Amino acid sequence: MSWENALRLRHIRCFLEVARVESVSVAAAQLNITQPAVSKTLKELETLLGTRLFDRVGRELRLNEQGRIFQSHAASSLTELSRAHDRLQHNTPDTIPLAIGVLPTAATELVPLAALEFARDMPNARLNVRTGPNWLLYNQMRDGQLDLVVGRMPEAGVLTGLSFEQLYSEDVVLVTRPDHPLLTSIRRDRDLTRFPLILPPKGAVIRSTVERYLTSIGLRDAQGVFETVALPFGRKVVQSSDMVWFISRGVVQEEISRGTLAAINLGSALLAGPVGVFLPQNAKPNPARSTLVEHLRRVARKISQRA
Repeated sequence: MSWENALRLRHIRCFLEVARVESVSVAAAQLNITQPAVSKTLKELETLLGTRLFDRVGRELRLNEQGRIFQSHAASSLTELSRAHDRLQHNTPDTIPLAIGVLPTAATELVPLAALEFARDMPNARLNVRTGPNWLLYNQMRDGQLDLVVGRMPEAGVLTGLSFEQLYSEDVVLVTRPDHPLLTSIRRDRDLTRFPLILPPKGAVIRSTVERYLTSIGLRDAQGVFETVALPFGRKVVQSSDMVWFISRGVVQEEISRGTLAAINLGSALLAGPVGVFLPQNAKPNPARSTLVEHLRRVARKISQRA
């Protein structure tokens, strides 16, 4: 029997759930089946495809390159089947759904302003906006839960199955309270060691960017007292202490403009990076998505001109 005839929807659903959560036990609970059944189904699928889809490290699973490729195509196929079912059940839906993932640097200005323009252009569209760590949003897009993701470009290794369009370049800044002594320092890179740091958490897109910069000024082993890219937490801690925070400018731009936070531009090319739109490489034409992307481009041009 050929692999096309042997492949079943249960293989696809099981694989996509494990790929999404990267855990057999969690996937089993979500699918309401046993862990051995999940493991057996994954083994059958890998045998049918003739390749491993996950790297197994102890009890943990990590989606590998082949797995990411299969994830993008399998998710697209399952999504199309779901849409076909919906159309047969409801004919033409009253609303047009569009689900997007937003990383922190795009969540405070770029996406909200583009979303307002999008809502005026497409009043029948329903925009579902999700936030979360970059790895989760990329996995959700590969398995068809998201139509696009907006944010800062990560390391190239996690972009398998995705395409990226740069909208503008943005730097990581060092944020302080408005009267912080570091603002008047002549040698900021030297005096930086005098103050406790807030760093991006491991897994955040800008973590490696900040680590490269710190290494370049001789602070390779610098540790953060706190780790976050969350604006409410970081803003309050910085305003209430001598701590300084490495964060993408887009996250804190409104606070900088209002004067409630101050940003130190460290003048290093190591801290600059592209912000843009991520799409599945095999994305089908989608008028709502295309309209939103066009509004993202327009807002991005305004942000670039202001910078």
